[in-house]
Amino acid sequence: MKRKTIAYAIGVVLAFGLLAGCGNNSSQSTENEKKSDTNTEEETAGNKAATDFEIWLTTELHCDFYDEMQALWNEENPDKQIKLTYSVLPYEDMHNKLLIALQAGTGAPDMADIELGKFANFLKGEPQLVSLNDAIAQYKDNVVQSRLDIYTKDDNCYGLDFHVGASMTYYNAEILEEAGVDYTQIKTWDDFHEAGRTVLEKTGKPMCTVDTGNDPFFLMPFLAQQGGGLLKEDGTNNVNSPEMIKTLTFLQEMLDDGTAVVSPGGSHQCEEYWGFMNEGGAASAMMPMWYMGRFTDYMPDLSGKIIIAPNPVWEEGQDRSVGLGGTGTAVTVQCENQELAAEFLAFAKLSEEGAVREYTILGFDPMRSDVWDMDEVKKADTKYTKYFKNNPFEALLEVKDEIPAITVGENFPDVVSAMNTKVMYRAFEEKEDPAAVCSEEAASLK
Repeated sequence: MKRKTIAYAIGVVLAFGLLAGCGNNSSQSTENEKKSDTNTEEETAGNKAATDFEIWLTTELHCDFYDEMQALWNEENPDKQIKLTYSVLPYEDMHNKLLIALQAGTGAPDMADIELGKFANFLKGEPQLVSLNDAIAQYKDNVVQSRLDIYTKDDNCYGLDFHVGASMTYYNAEILEEAGVDYTQIKTWDDFHEAGRTVLEKTGKPMCTVDTGNDPFFLMPFLAQQGGGLLKEDGTNNVNSPEMIKTLTFLQEMLDDGTAVVSPGGSHQCEEYWGFMNEGGAASAMMPMWYMGRFTDYMPDLSGKIIIAPNPVWEEGQDRSVGLGGTGTAVTVQCENQELAAEFLAFAKLSEEGAVREYTILGFDPMRSDVWDMDEVKKADTKYTKYFKNNPFEALLEVKDEIPAITVGENFPDVVSAMNTKVMYRAFEEKEDPAAVCSEEAASLK
């Protein structure tokens, strides 16, 4: 395999006027090539020569997963050998360069990791991605359907995710124990708020944090439980909705009485926040399962203190989770061997072998829910089972049938951007009236 992190002039993209959405705005990364001595034509003597595929990524860690799955594929398919070459680019650069290449009809890779917040940009008009329907057919019965739906247009699925991204609440058991709060008795958001008052009184610490920019992940459970979201079912913006106003108002109330504080750095995804939480800054965080890796990698002092649990709800009986975030890996129409690329991609993401490794290598909750209670997953000796106070999959199995999909569409990137840059900041930092904020920003989006 070959890994290459390539530099890219973002000025070219600006000339095309294609910058949109949120992400990391690094315009250049250091070039670093590593050629593998495996899977060469000489080593596959007696088999067909390996088919070369180039894949563009934004996350170096994904290469480790693809390396493993490539080796398994080649072992099981001696007559359909493949050889992957990776190009790891900065987030904005990769998505914009890919969009330009697909619009131009030349220069695109065979496969690419496309983040969910950007994916809708690639489905406008006639998608320049390959339908994966045939490749996923043999796995479909065991896959969480909602994670296929979010990458689907006109009944054709164009992307395969790494995970379900089930939203959970991460509780700091040490803080809760000091306050005498039993997290298992927190059933509703009112319970959560009341527990926050106790935590604040006994420890002087807030129950949770709220973001003012980056990604509205922590808001989504509040909306989904009410049947809402960032988009309406017809794909138009849903910012000025009763569900949004109720959510923003509730969190404002927690900010006002000190049971919540604005996330340091404005985001759950920055060094200031990780340092704050690592020092026991707040009693909980509402984020998807893939956020486990942020705890293990950036908050080492919380090892053995964090419990993963289903989210509270507005009213008992509502779904306690929702599928959030994601990266849909796609095959582009410029790929010469589209069928083989799609077959490998489905094997990597949806096979039992791939699902197990999505957890053991990446720390994700795999799309194949039938592996969640397998010993290879539940009893796997990983940094995640060592770090968290309870087994992550115990909580996940509790909400197995309570993970609806969010509504996505062509307007999704613009609405996410408005939430990141305006709505959350105005509501939580400036403390403006939620109804006024939602009305004005929804009108602006129209």
